[in-house]
Amino acid sequence: MTWDLDGQSAAVEQALAGGSPQRVGWFRFYFADQRWEWSDQVQQMHGYEPGTVTPTTELVLSHKHPDDRDQVAAAIADILDNRKAFSTRHRIIDTGGDIHHVVVVGDQLCDEHGTVIGSHGFYVDVSPQEQVREDMVTAKLAEITQNRAGIEQAKGMLMLVYGIDGESAFNLLKWLSQESNVKLRPLAEQIVDDFRTVGKPFDAQSAFDQLLLTAHLRVGVP
Repeated sequence: MTWDLDGQSAAVEQALAGGSPQRVGWFRFYFADQRWEWSDQVQQMHGYEPGTVTPTTELVLSHKHPDDRDQVAAAIADILDNRKAFSTRHRIIDTGGDIHHVVVVGDQLCDEHGTVIGSHGFYVDVSPQEQVREDMVTAKLAEITQNRAGIEQAKGMLMLVYGIDGESAFNLLKWLSQESNVKLRPLAEQIVDDFRTVGKPFDAQSAFDQLLLTAHLRVGVP
């Protein structure tokens, strides 16, 4: 089986990915100098921005899961020796440490005389979508937790300084945010930083009042 990679790659990528081309991309491997070419999508699968990496056999193998590396190395040696079509399913580890399950399908790459000069084909990221969603949710929860930390600290300080409950403290923060047109999280973080500079609340009530009412003016100021 052979195909015109340049003419069909975009269509195949779109079809296999179901509207998400980043989950499939093409590669070429030239036997003479063991030179690799990766599409933007394959570079992204490995964690690289398009155009920032020149793949080599060493780099290709360095991204394979340790338990799959020997299998892939053997497959590369086999296509160099026998110059046949191949397919393999294995795991790669991207630059961020995330594991991707991929299917790689390669066919003979021939020159204009029909001589086999390499292999070309496709990487398809078949990582379970459930895991992808789980990773996204985990990242989002971490972001929310980080964002909430400053707000919770500011609430606690307002409760202590003004003797109010948590709901009232949060409502006060929201009101200050709306009145000053400053986002809640950075405003809360500024209040926390400001209050820490004052000291004990019962020694400096007026100082707290002033800092609270002017905190929005210092958000984002070095």
